[in-house]
Parts: sequence; C-alpha cells; structure tokens
Amino acid sequence: MTRQAGFAAQAPLMGVPGATPPPGGQADWFRGAGGLRLRAAFWTPSVLQAQTPRGTVIISPGRTEPIEKYYELIGNLLARGFCVLAHDWRGQGLSARLLPDRLRGHARAVEEFLDDYSRLLDAYEQQVPKPWIMIGHSMGGVLNLLSLQSGDERLAGALLSSPMLRIKTGKRSMWSVKLAVRWALRNGKGGDYVLDEAEDPFDTNFEDDALTSDRARYDLWQQQLFACPHLAIGAPTWGWLGFGLDACERALKPRALKSVKVPVCVVQASDDVLVWKHTARWAARRLGRGRYVEIDGAKHEIIMERDELRNVFLKEFDEMADYLAPAKK
Repeated sequence: MTRQAGFAAQAPLMGVPGATPPPGGQADWFRGAGGLRLRAAFWTPSVLQAQTPRGTVIISPGRTEPIEKYYELIGNLLARGFCVLAHDWRGQGLSARLLPDRLRGHARAVEEFLDDYSRLLDAYEQQVPKPWIMIGHSMGGVLNLLSLQSGDERLAGALLSSPMLRIKTGKRSMWSVKLAVRWALRNGKGGDYVLDEAEDPFDTNFEDDALTSDRARYDLWQQQLFACPHLAIGAPTWGWLGFGLDACERALKPRALKSVKVPVCVVQASDDVLVWKHTARWAARRLGRGRYVEIDGAKHEIIMERDELRNVFLKEFDEMADYLAPAKK
C-alpha cells in the first residue's frame, strides 16, 4: 500500500501465535489533535484484489484496548469483502500516552478524542472506499455516537457494542462520583488514579476479572499483553473519569440523539458489569433510526464472547451491511 500524505511513518503491528495481524494490512502513524502521534491500521481484503470492496468498516476500541485485540474481528470483516480501518485512541495502545507513567489510563477532554477521530477520517479519506460503517465498543461506542451527533455526513451507519452511555459506579451514587471528580480536577489530581487504585493489568485472572465468558479468547489476549507489555493500561485516572462522565452526558441529550439520521444498532450485553444496559436501550429508542439488541448471557466484551453469543453481533452487522453495502452477485 502506498503511504498517503499526512502519515509520519509506518507503525508496527504486534502479534503472537494464534493472534497475528491479518494479511493485507499496514499500520501508520498520523497526527491527532495538538500534534499527538497516533496509530492506525488499514486492511484491504486480499481475496478481492481484482474486485471492488463493499466499503470500509472503521473499528474504535474501548478503554485500554489496542488494535491487536481486534484481529479476529478484522479477519471476519475482510472475509465479508470489506476494507477495515482500526485505530488506537490517544492514551492507549501504541498511540502517544498522556502521562509519563504509561499504565495510567488518562484523558483530558472529549473534544480531543473527537478531533482525533475527524483527523483519522481525513487522513484516510482518499484511500478507504465508501460506504463507511462504524463499529465502536464501550468507550469507542460513545465517541462514535458523538461523532455522528456532530453531523459528519461521511458515515453511513454504526454498530455499537455495549456503548459506554452510563457508567456503573457500584455502591456510590452518580451524584457523589461527579462531586468527587470535580474536587479532584479542581485540586490538581486529574492524573491520579481514582481512589488510588492502580490496578495491575498483568495481575488478573479469568475467574475474577474477565469481561467475557470465553476463556480461550481471554487467555489469548493475556498472551498478547504479556508478549507486548507496551500495549497495557491500568486503572483510570480522575481525568479519564471526568472525560467519561462528560462523554456520557453529552451523548444522551435527547435532541442530539434525535439528530442522528443514519442507522445505528446498539448491541448490548445482558450481564454487563461496567455500563447500564437500560440506558443503552433508552438511547437506542430515541435515535432517528435506532435498533436495540440485547444478547442474553453475554458479558461486556461481546466481540470477545463465545461463538454463539458473538455470532449475534456478526448477524446484526451482516444485516446492516446488506442494507448499506449489499454484496454484488
């Protein structure tokens, strides 16, 4: 693939046995908001070299997740005749981190993420075929929804996996959490871990920490993480939590939801411990062309779930793809 203007240099893609980069792709560095160096990767379906791809799927991972975690999904989409563009959000994966301590999951402002996403689309616009279909998981889902609400007409539709529309706060009320965030940010503690809980990403186990019921996929991701420790992120900071709450609040404004005219399918895990499924259902019903699908028995990471649960997500994608980019007979 010929590098387009606006890319700094070729970037690496990590891999381990059983999870290697799908063929037909290349990663590059591009410049995000404020000149931050960010990573993205683009794949073309090799089996269709002599044909026209159906379009492009743009994958936006959730908090802590790099491009590498989505290799299996990328392969699924390539097999369906789509090009795939995946990216690392600022502060995670191999994109520039925002603090000297790489393990602190930090963020500053929603606008920076939306600017980064717009610059990603600008950087690849001349080489990625349309229509463009978004797939966003969790944090990526809410940011994708905010991008649609901003009125970017280049995007044809979206499939959102357990989107982060309302964060679960455990035994603490949302009011008290917002108060604590405001206090921390006003007192210069935005870069500190929330409640000083550092959370070692290398000290986890399937029984206590998995966000999927598929042990094989969980173990494979852990292998990737240990082989490529620079991909790891620990607990969020007060700054990230403030960003996350702000993103949720903006995305749920009724007028903003109603303004989205492209088809959006919200695929929600029934056993989600991180985000409220009731909020996802409420939001989907207020979208101009929204659809809500709940997968019974699935945990938060639907795309990493057991085949019978994960296949529900792929079926929803196929239905949207057949509508927006029908395969040529």
